[in-house]
Amino acid sequence: MPSLSLRINLDPDGRIGPGKIELLEQIASFGSISAAARGMEMSYKHAWDLVEDMNRVFGKPLVSAQTGGRKGGGAQLTAVGLAVVSRFRAIERAAAAAAATHMEALQAEIDAG
Repeated sequence: MPSLSLRINLDPDGRIGPGKIELLEQIASFGSISAAARGMEMSYKHAWDLVEDMNRVFGKPLVSAQTGGRKGGGAQLTAVGLAVVSRFRAIERAAAAAAATHMEALQAEIDAG
């Protein structure tokens, strides 16, 4: 079955899509940027660069990170970060629902050979 992938252009230099949203979800799950990066098989630097890019585009932090030390570091999503994930997933569900009939028609074309 065909699938829909959504990317939202936020400004001339910023966009958000499934990869950045997954990174935010992984950070929320693991409480750590480095653990999220490992889980997604990306470098810590790349994950941190993506977080910084999202913070820049939204003009406020989506992730709150604490520096490591004796008790270790950590990271969590801010209220804005949680809202961004929630809104993106809602937009994704709405787009999939709106496109469902057309996606089924595309699959029928494929099946008809």
